[in-house]
Amino acid sequence: MLDDVTLREVFHIRVSWLGAVSVITLTILALIILLSVLIVYTPLRNILPGYSASLRQQLIQESARVDSLQTSLTVQRQYLDVIKQLTAGDIQSDSVQSLDSLERVEQTRILEEGRSEVIEAFTAQYEQKERDRLLLFDAPASRSIQQLYRPVKGTVMQSARPDLHVYATSIATAQNENVLAVMRGQIVLVQRAENNMFTIALQHDQYLTIYRNLARVMKAQGVSVEAGEALGIANADQWVEIELWDGGKFVNAEDVIAW
Repeated sequence: MLDDVTLREVFHIRVSWLGAVSVITLTILALIILLSVLIVYTPLRNILPGYSASLRQQLIQESARVDSLQTSLTVQRQYLDVIKQLTAGDIQSDSVQSLDSLERVEQTRILEEGRSEVIEAFTAQYEQKERDRLLLFDAPASRSIQQLYRPVKGTVMQSARPDLHVYATSIATAQNENVLAVMRGQIVLVQRAENNMFTIALQHDQYLTIYRNLARVMKAQGVSVEAGEALGIANADQWVEIELWDGGKFVNAEDVIAW
């Protein structure tokens, strides 16, 4: 660069091909780094294609999480309100339900509302399927003749052995076979075992019958049932076990029921 008056050199720059390429490369790298930082750490990435969809999905997930937290907070607040009223003596302790019981009540209400006429007809037909001929047997002289239904269709795989403290008769059945009440009575026990199988006990005046290894139950505890009414459904993978007791004394089911 020269002075216009004196024509003396004021400033000069020596440029080579290598220097020019280096300057251009460094400039491009600096721009790339700057743009990357802006995209990663600023909201500018939302205007790029592909990022808006992930942002929308994230917003939906966060919204669902907020709704879940609000529901949990509402339940906890109601629970605390009940505790406060209980502490203040406004309500009695036996009228308070736990969160688990409230959840079960709500599930039962939903299931009951969802029952249709088709389901009711199917249930009635399913219970009626196993009603067959009665078997009569002579009870002791002090007892009248009793009427027993065959509790389940199947084959006796293991007989009761009272001498070995085995009081149940084990029957192999087909899948989804009905398990029936041998006589009229009231359900006094419905219990779920660790293997997710159910046990039902019926009280029939002086008699008590126990049904084990039911895959599903169709009656609730405290319900009265008629002879031959379906109590539950058997699973082919588990033998159904039947016990019969007369006034606390063991009765061999094979002696009074025709299989």
